[in-house]
Amino acid sequence: MINRGAFHHIDLNVSDLAAAKSVYGPVLEFLGYACIKDDDDGCEWDLKIEGRGAALGLKPCDPALSGHRHERYAPGLHHLAWRAESRADVDALHELLVDRGIKVLDAPAHYPQYWGDYYAVFFEDPDGMKLEVVHAPGWI
Repeated sequence: MINRGAFHHIDLNVSDLAAAKSVYGPVLEFLGYACIKDDDDGCEWDLKIEGRGAALGLKPCDPALSGHRHERYAPGLHHLAWRAESRADVDALHELLVDRGIKVLDAPAHYPQYWGDYYAVFFEDPDGMKLEVVHAPGWI
């Protein structure tokens, strides 16, 4: 079954491919993605679920722009969020983030202002992109 309208893939430009892989690799593999490409031109992780999968790719940015950090409130992407199966899943990812020295912005907590049972952890990649893993049963 194809999930029409769902995202197929997202590609992110990063200033330091190795540093970005040290964040995205463990997080995506924890979430069930598999690395299918990893070379000097970039890397890609795929989540394969019968017609409903997704992919995330990292590509080296233009070297002339490598000094720019992500600006969350400028035009463009604000943050990326992935689904978790449970609150325990969110907590386990938080533990992985801490163990790997990945910058945690907000530890796991209940955020009822976003949705009734919204439970999430927020963290950041080396370029300042805000990332999130959330368990929000009943919401999309």
